Amino acid sequence: MKPVIFGLAGETLTPDERAFFAEAEPAGYILFKRNIVDRAQLRALTDDLRSLHGRDDLLIMIDQEGGRVTRMQGPVWPSFPPGALFDRLYDVAPSSAIAAAHANARAIALTLAEAGITVDALPLLDVRQEGASDIMGDRTLGAEPMRVAALGRAVLEGLAEGGVVGIVKHMPGHGRALVDSHLELPVVDANLNALETDIAPFRTLRDAPMGMTAHVVYTAWDAERPASLSPTVIGEIIRERIGFTGLLMSDDLDMKALRGSIAELAAGVVAAGCDLALNCWGRMDDMIGIAAALPEIDPASRARLDRAMASVTRGSDQPPLEQLLATRDQLLAPVVA
Repeated sequence: MKPVIFGLAGETLTPDERAFFAEAEPAGYILFKRNIVDRAQLRALTDDLRSLHGRDDLLIMIDQEGGRVTRMQGPVWPSFPPGALFDRLYDVAPSSAIAAAHANARAIALTLAEAGITVDALPLLDVRQEGASDIMGDRTLGAEPMRVAALGRAVLEGLAEGGVVGIVKHMPGHGRALVDSHLELPVVDANLNALETDIAPFRTLRDAPMGMTAHVVYTAWDAERPASLSPTVIGEIIRERIGFTGLLMSDDLDMKALRGSIAELAAGVVAAGCDLALNCWGRMDDMIGIAAALPEIDPASRARLDRAMASVTRGSDQPPLEQLLATRDQLLAPVVA
């Protein structure tokens, strides 16, 4: 198995993808809007991936946050609100906000599990900061670490109860970035004391099954390398100071924050301490280069992958999706205009 998550080009596996994936055996896959048509097509695609590898617990992930980051869209699937709405409710009724976040996450999980998707890139534990780039903005759960952690835990638990593994992101915190890491490399010059605010929610939820790194330079920790490529940030901050023991993947290697060939970057994030490299765009030349550049997955990383995928078991006694959505909407009513 190669320590990488690959994207797919389209709505079905091409013959070239099928042959390549069978040989390379990536750790998992990520799906985007380009891969999705309707319920039947999406389930057939995820079933095909599982059949190709003979792994019922195959990592098949998606970014289904709600709000502006939504891959499975209406009218086929229900809509889900951004994280900021739960933050607003927390101002007036913290327990209701936690319950609403939990119901919303469980509803997301039910839609994903029905489609054969096993992992969601949620929750964001980035602590929102005034004046930062809007790339986080309304996606975040708040500007206060305890609140972010409380809502984040509700999301993780709701996803797990619906049979889906959650990912805490973007470690060790993207909330201070002044620019969008999809477009350029953010450099955060905050001092060590200030950065304690950023890592606090991740420390509280250090037992999460999966985490994702940030393509951000933190000069107080490593002035030369973004977190995804920094053995210092991954080893000393994420693994030691935060205490995170779960599966750690990079953010997407195609983001313009990073410089270098895609194969070099994949090898670099794994060498720095990420368990898995994330390559989203399904370009065959890139994927062939990545597979050639990467070693076989490290035994410790494979164990973390197996443990994460075994961390949730979808029970047969699930509440109806409509009930979860109604509960969420009733709780959110005070802050919905």
